[in-house]
Amino acid sequence: MSAALPRFRRISFLTLASVYLLILVGGIVRGTGAGMGCPDWPKCFGRWVPPTSESELPRTYKEDYRRGRIAKNQAVAARLDRLGFDQVAENIFRHPASFIETDFNVVKTWIEYINRLVGALIGLFILLTFWRSWALWRIDKSIPLSAGLAVLTVGVQGWLGSLVVSTNLVPALVTWHMALALGLLLLLHYAHHTAENYASPRAVTPTIEKSADRNLVPLAWSFTALVFGQIILGTQVREGIDVVASRLNYLNRDLWIERLGPEFSYHRALSTLLLLAGVWVGYRAWQTGERRLRRNAAWVGALLLLNPIVGVALATFAVPAWLQPIHLVVGTGLFGAAVLVALAAGSASAAAISAADEQGAASPGSRNSAAPSQVATVQ
Repeated sequence: MSAALPRFRRISFLTLASVYLLILVGGIVRGTGAGMGCPDWPKCFGRWVPPTSESELPRTYKEDYRRGRIAKNQAVAARLDRLGFDQVAENIFRHPASFIETDFNVVKTWIEYINRLVGALIGLFILLTFWRSWALWRIDKSIPLSAGLAVLTVGVQGWLGSLVVSTNLVPALVTWHMALALGLLLLLHYAHHTAENYASPRAVTPTIEKSADRNLVPLAWSFTALVFGQIILGTQVREGIDVVASRLNYLNRDLWIERLGPEFSYHRALSTLLLLAGVWVGYRAWQTGERRLRRNAAWVGALLLLNPIVGVALATFAVPAWLQPIHLVVGTGLFGAAVLVALAAGSASAAAISAADEQGAASPGSRNSAAPSQVATVQ
């Protein structure tokens, strides 16, 4: 155990950092419009190393890849039809975007290619995390189970990524792609947090036992769900921008926000609710006096302030491409910080309950046969 725990903590931390890096790279891909820089998957223009010039491709490459995408989408749609999901098949795999031809652009091709390389590297990190987690099976089965679910999530992400490419970035699939990325972060944070609990036990602070803090866990998870919803709604806004930009031939950027649908108004209104909820949860977490809860609450507060600033800058300065990945990473970081607050609050609550049970068992008049409770630790 002594060697297995620090090994797992190191690789799980590295994997978490790498996933955030991949989200940043994905934001760059989205902001630069490089999502279809490689029209096939897992190769790029039929090669493991993409071309650097259009002259290296056959003259009919656009038609060839268009036919290949259509054939793949029709096969998936047929399977969904047989399963009774005919409407899903109609909305996604027969979407008009699937029939658009893709022009070669060397910059966009290599941006997307680097994104795929980073994704492949992170896949290896997650497999290594899962492998290291098995040494902790007897300590806490939830650690290898969550790491195993992370491996499955990455597999689904890879398959979904291939569909995103074959459908030419159909909006619904892009949203699911983002939702799964957040789910992956949740699983990895849980595994790393649980291992940290065993490695760094903390004493129970008296303020954690206050009745005012008993609702911190559901409050923190509710806030996390709110951040998740805001990110998904933001994905919808980004998809709306793509539609508007396409209609304006990617000109007149100052009109992109103005011509968005109601999803932008919802996104902006939810940001206000998010700020108020985050301040309240952060305050409650800070009041516990527990060091790690305070640290995570500070991250929530900092990102809560930064997120609307970046959002306002995006709307004010006509959605500059360089600012879009920053907005995505700040939002994703806020989700991660919210998850950490919720996990730490859960550990604090378990520790307080365990301490109360031990005090009850040790007090005069308690039954001698009472078994001592297991000491919980606080993240």
